[in-house]
Amino acid sequence: MTGFARDLAEVAEIRARHPERIAELLAARTRRPLLGDDGRLMLVACDHPARAALGVRGVADAMASRSDLLARLRTALARPGVDGLLATADVVEDLLLLGALEDKVVVGSMNRGGLSGAVFELDDRMTGYDVAGIRDAGLDGGKMLTRIDPDDPGTVRTLEACGRAVSDLARESLLAMVEPFWCHRTGGRVVNQLDAEAVIRSVHVAQGLGATSARTWLKLPVVEEMERVMDATTLPTLILGGDPSGRPDTTYAEWAKALALPSVRGLVVGRALLFPPDDDVAAAVDTAVSLVRS
Repeated sequence: MTGFARDLAEVAEIRARHPERIAELLAARTRRPLLGDDGRLMLVACDHPARAALGVRGVADAMASRSDLLARLRTALARPGVDGLLATADVVEDLLLLGALEDKVVVGSMNRGGLSGAVFELDDRMTGYDVAGIRDAGLDGGKMLTRIDPDDPGTVRTLEACGRAVSDLARESLLAMVEPFWCHRTGGRVVNQLDAEAVIRSVHVAQGLGATSARTWLKLPVVEEMERVMDATTLPTLILGGDPSGRPDTTYAEWAKALALPSVRGLVVGRALLFPPDDDVAAAVDTAVSLVRS
């Protein structure tokens, strides 16, 4: 069997009969530098489902359909100015088989063990990509969620795992993307603290992880006093999409303001672009690209 899958039925057939095709396509995939001439980066993210977080804009199972999700991702990745993808291995490999990852940056999501709503949510172990898997697949780096709750003992295990991953990725000359949040539990639910002081504390913890920060990038939320937040680091930073429940025009304005700050290199956004209120994925992605490239 040669070439890419024509549809999802053929993806399923390849997975059942020719699983070796995934490794072959990864080895043959056309790659590109992490940053282009403008020094900016626009990534589409899709790793929420692996934490059992399927809801978008109040719809609890919005991301449950793989066929719908892949269609949205293919639309987003095909738009001009989109550099690549951040996702778990299952999503990466589906899109690989469909031919959607040629000449794209690909970052693998690593710690997905902190399932949404679980009592062990903050013990966020490396259940996705490991460093060897990222290297062998020819990906550009690995991303790790790093939630910090001083009252939860699971935090220190997450910090240890993320610190080790940062060191090991750097030894392979691979990007380590760290997404930190200072958080707490309210009524049994993990809540991220989205004020400048909390984000600044999380930044200082995140940028100190590992034996070197030479390959470390940050993935941060937009909060008030973003200038103070970015004054806390010299590391390259991507702005995350955040809760997609707000008005798109407000979200775009917040992104634009953050993108003007030193060290901010671009966006890494998932649900806000894949599930816009008007369901026009292409238009939402084009707007985000225009903000990154302006």
